[in-house]
Amino acid sequence: MSNNEIAYHVIVEGRVTGVCFRWAALDYAKELPSLRGYIRNASYDKVEAVIQGSETHVELMLNWLRHGPSGARVDNIQINRKPISESLEIFTIRA
Repeated sequence: MSNNEIAYHVIVEGRVTGVCFRWAALDYAKELPSLRGYIRNASYDKVEAVIQGSETHVELMLNWLRHGPSGARVDNIQINRKPISESLEIFTIRA
């Protein structure tokens, strides 16, 4: 972990379940080597994510979450800064 890491808690609302949103997010996160955290379904129309890593990689992931994969429709996104977590080692999908 480097000193310039940042972390955010994100809620994405819209047509984000049943459209492979989490799996597409995982695939995209694999392209960002410093990114750690998770994504999970929060309800029928929401996913929750915690993203942590270099500022560049976190900003790229935030930009991706604003639209998601084809077939998704993002109606709203809430982004809140959070403290760095020492326990996050990879980016994964949580149940």
